[in-house]
Amino acid sequence: MRVEHDFIGTLEIADDVFYGVQTFRALQNFDITGEHLHDYPNFIYAYAKVKKAAALTNCELGLLDQEKCDYICRACDEILTGKYNDQFVVDMLQGGAGTSTNMNTNEVVANLGLTLMGHHKGEYQFLHPNDHVNLSQSTNDSYPTAIKLAVYADLGELYHGIIALRDAFYAKAEEFKDVIKMGRTQLQDAVPMTLGQEFHAFGSFLDDDIKRLKAAGELMLVVNMGGTAIGTGINSHPKFASTVVKHLGDITGTKIISAEDLVAATPDCSSYMQVMDTLKSMAVKLSQTCNDLRLLSSGPRCGLNEINLPKMQPGSSIMPGKVNPVIPEVVNQVCYHVIGAAVSVSFAAEAGQLQLNVMEPAIAYEIFKSIKMLKRACTTLHEKCVTGITANKQVCLDFVHNSIGIVTALNPYIGYENSASIAKEALATGKRVRDIALERGLLTEEQLDELLSPENMLNPHLSAESRQHFKPQSPAKEQGK
Repeated sequence: MRVEHDFIGTLEIADDVFYGVQTFRALQNFDITGEHLHDYPNFIYAYAKVKKAAALTNCELGLLDQEKCDYICRACDEILTGKYNDQFVVDMLQGGAGTSTNMNTNEVVANLGLTLMGHHKGEYQFLHPNDHVNLSQSTNDSYPTAIKLAVYADLGELYHGIIALRDAFYAKAEEFKDVIKMGRTQLQDAVPMTLGQEFHAFGSFLDDDIKRLKAAGELMLVVNMGGTAIGTGINSHPKFASTVVKHLGDITGTKIISAEDLVAATPDCSSYMQVMDTLKSMAVKLSQTCNDLRLLSSGPRCGLNEINLPKMQPGSSIMPGKVNPVIPEVVNQVCYHVIGAAVSVSFAAEAGQLQLNVMEPAIAYEIFKSIKMLKRACTTLHEKCVTGITANKQVCLDFVHNSIGIVTALNPYIGYENSASIAKEALATGKRVRDIALERGLLTEEQLDELLSPENMLNPHLSAESRQHFKPQSPAKEQGK
C-alpha cells in the first residue's frame, strides 16, 4: 500500500495500481452504470494524445522542462499500446463535469512516468499529476477535446461497418434484379417491382447517412483546448491554444482546429447533438429496414415468405420447427436505444448553465455507447443476416399474377373507371385481373400479355405511341349492364 493525499485528506492506495487518490474517491462515489473508461478504449487513447500534446506544447513554450516532457510523452505512448487500459476505472457517468476522468488520466500518466524515471508511484515531487501532467489545462478543455477526438475515431470505425452493410444490400440487389414481385404501400398491394429494387433501396437508405456521418465527424475536429476553466485561458501561455492544436494534429494525423471563441465553445454542446442526430437518423432507417426484412420473411406458410433469412437458432421452447428473425429483431432493439439516447443527449446539451455544461459525461456516454452498439449491429446484420438471404422467386411471382394491383398498369389504356370496375370484380370473385379484362374485351390476349409482362411492368414509362397502340377494343362498360 502507499499513502496519497488531497485537500480532503489521506487515503491508502494499493501500490499495484497506477491511479491515485482522486481516482479512488471517484470509485467510491460513482458506482452507476457498471461501464468504465476502459470499456471505451478510444476515449482513453484520445485523452493520452491530449496529455502528450499538452506536454510538448508546455515544453516548447518553456513551461515544462525537457526531462519531464519526455517522461510524460513516454507514459502516454505506453497508454496508447493498450497495456494499461485496466487502470482507467472511473464510471462513465460521474458528477464533476468529467474531473474524475481527467484526474484518472493525470494520475496514471504521472505514475507511469514516475516508474519510467526509476521512482516509486506516488512520489509526485518528481512528476505531479496536476502541476506537470495537467499543466496549462483544465478538465473543461481537455475533457471535451478528448471526447471529440474519441468520437471522431469511433465514427471512423462505424463508417467502415455501415459501408460494408450497404455494400451487402447492393450485392443482394444485383442478385435479385430479375426477381419480380409486388410492391406494397400501406401494407396493401401496389404495383410490381423487383426484389433487387427493394434491396437497392435498403442500401440507398444507408448511403444518405454515410454522407451525413462524414460531415458530422468533421465537427469533432474543432476543439476548445487552451480555454482552460471557462474559455479565457487562465493559467496558460497566450500561445498555448494555437500551439497545442498543431501538436494534436501531428499526433493524430488529423487537422485539428481551435474554436474561434473559446468562451462560447466551452459550454457549447451543439456539435454533439448533430452527431447524435445523425446516429438517430441512421437508427430510424436501419430499424425500418429490419421491419421490412422481418415482414418479407414472415411465414413460412402463413405470411409473405418472399425471402428467407438465415436460420440462426431455434425460435421456441414449445413450438418445434419455429425459427425467428432474431438478427433483425436485435438490430431493431439497438436502434430503439439509439433513438432514446438522442433524446438524452438533447436534454443534457440543454442543461448547461453559463460558462460550462456539467452534463458532458452523460453526452459522452450516450454517444460512445450508441456508436459502439450501432457498429456491432451493422456488422451482425451484415454477416449473420443479409449475406445469407435468399429469394423465394416463385412466391414473389405468384403474388404478382394474383394481385389486383397490376390493374394499375392498364389504367393508361382502358381508363380509370374500367380499371376500378375490374378491381372491384376481382375482389368480389377472386378472378385474376387479366382474365376479367379479357372477358370484357377491353384488350386482346396479345395486348394483355405484353402489358402485363414483367419487362413492361418494370419499365412503366409511357409514350404517345404506346397509348395509341393499346387503344381499348370496346367502350367502357360495367359487368351486368
